[in-house]
Amino acid sequence: MNPLISRTLEQINNILLGKEVQVKLAFTCLLCEGHLLIEDIPGLGKTTLSHALANTLDLSYNRIQFTSDLLPADLLGVSIFESNKKEFVFHPGPVFASIVLADEINRATPKAQSALLEAMEERQVSVDGKTRPLPEPFYVIATQNPQEQSGTFPLPESQLDRFFMRIQLGYPTKEAERTILKGENRRDMIEHITPTLTPEQLKELINAVKKVSVSDTLLDYVQNIIEYTREKLGQHTGLSPRGGLALVKAAKAWALIDNRDYVLPEDVQAILANVVEHRINPSSSQLGTPLSNKILTEVPLYSKT
Repeated sequence: MNPLISRTLEQINNILLGKEVQVKLAFTCLLCEGHLLIEDIPGLGKTTLSHALANTLDLSYNRIQFTSDLLPADLLGVSIFESNKKEFVFHPGPVFASIVLADEINRATPKAQSALLEAMEERQVSVDGKTRPLPEPFYVIATQNPQEQSGTFPLPESQLDRFFMRIQLGYPTKEAERTILKGENRRDMIEHITPTLTPEQLKELINAVKKVSVSDTLLDYVQNIIEYTREKLGQHTGLSPRGGLALVKAAKAWALIDNRDYVLPEDVQAILANVVEHRINPSSSQLGTPLSNKILTEVPLYSKT
């Protein structure tokens, strides 16, 4: 593994115990300049993951608690008339940070959700007719309660597709939970994090992802997966070209983390469920459902000649 990345992941794993795969997936998403959706019940470490990631990478961080009365201006900011200056002055909202935790995004109304999702897509906000760029990098980690919980507004399919990946943290292992129960407060540990990557080094890694090579044979495998989702899954939504691009890019980032400059089929398989499941089966709240498993089982690695 790349030494810089190894130190980064190790530091986060020391805080979020027993979630090495999920931490690696979250970092993969960041290297792809994508946004992450975490769907799980409260109290499993979603805030811990996002805050630890921000401090480890020395990036600005804001947490936004989504509620049913949240307004777009509460996210984006507002212009206020200041009498001493005799003019309107823009006061930026909490979305102006490199890592933004949108906590319980499906508890806000569709109007507030759309304001955030537009900022995610455009990486800029328009207030009072003026466009203002968001920081670089700009990475949204949104958390979503299971849809069966009360007081939620499910994200529609078009908005789910804006998220590069979806993960679940799940309950900790018995050993990890014992350490958590006996150990230091996780929030105190986050405050004492020493950054392991500078923003400039992070940018270099993001650029390095783009240089990871993908063979024609590997692209054949990806295209077979895309074709399978469109033709063999019946009523489920087929993978769009944007979803196919996300699959390739995530596999390249996964390879880079493993210190390779080329993609293997195993890289595609490792990130498949987290990239495609919420796109082809948006009504499901479970990863690794029969759809993604079915793809891995039935799509051959090599096309028959």
